Amino acid sequence: MTIIRQKRPDKKNALSIVEAAKNDMEFTLSLKVTEASGSTIVRNIYECFRMLGDALLVAKGIESIDHVTQIKEVMDLKVLTLRPLGVLDNLRRLRHNINYNGYKPTIHEVKDAVEIANGCFEPILKEVLKLVK
Repeated sequence: MTIIRQKRPDKKNALSIVEAAKNDMEFTLSLKVTEASGSTIVRNIYECFRMLGDALLVAKGIESIDHVTQIKEVMDLKVLTLRPLGVLDNLRRLRHNINYNGYKPTIHEVKDAVEIANGCFEPILKEVLKLVK
């Protein structure tokens, strides 16, 4: 069950979240893909997309306490990306398995997460900035 709470729209906070997501993504994509860095890279990439969804909700005055709502907000955007936005839900599930089931992502899964970031993050970021401003 998704719990949503109405709040005052906060564009300044939303822009701050977007900026943090952008900076975190830049750092994460600078990391070398190895077995040791894999979990961190997948987690961080997912978190950056989730933060963009959170920024959209914050700008609308909606406080969501679950990731599904935040990721759905991003997946609902009308934006052209190199990969379908549905892959973000796969990324959410992968991150969940890493965090809560002790799953270790394969190098292939980590590289796929990097490809998702490279193919989707920039256009989504631009659209979120447009909507938040």
